[in-house]
Amino acid sequence: MVASFSALLVLLCLLQVKHMLADYFLQTRSMLDGRADYLHMGRLAHVGVHGAGSAIVFLIVGSSLLFVFPLVLAEGIVHYHVDWWKGRYTSEQQLTTADAAYWRASGIDQALHQFTYIGMIWLWGVYGAAGI
Repeated sequence: MVASFSALLVLLCLLQVKHMLADYFLQTRSMLDGRADYLHMGRLAHVGVHGAGSAIVFLIVGSSLLFVFPLVLAEGIVHYHVDWWKGRYTSEQQLTTADAAYWRASGIDQALHQFTYIGMIWLWGVYGAAGI
């Protein structure tokens, strides 16, 4: 692995800030409504915000567009499906924020997003930090 431990931690922190902004500050009502539907324009927009944020983060740390584009595309596909699963599950179970199962689903959703970032950081350490 080419990247230093410090560089990996900086990248992790940048992705955490991006995630907080995209998931908690930049979501609109249209991104949140109808989340149980598979083809959901709001979810596509939400994934676009995440993708743009991730692209900025990886460009900040010097990654090439050749590395960033497929990485962000893969992240978007995973993010879209994780959010769809949570929306479908909470809708089918008729869960609200008052239900413990809603928060378990939210925890699984957030953990899967974090595991995605770990995978992205690993790929960056192996390929992206080398300028690919």
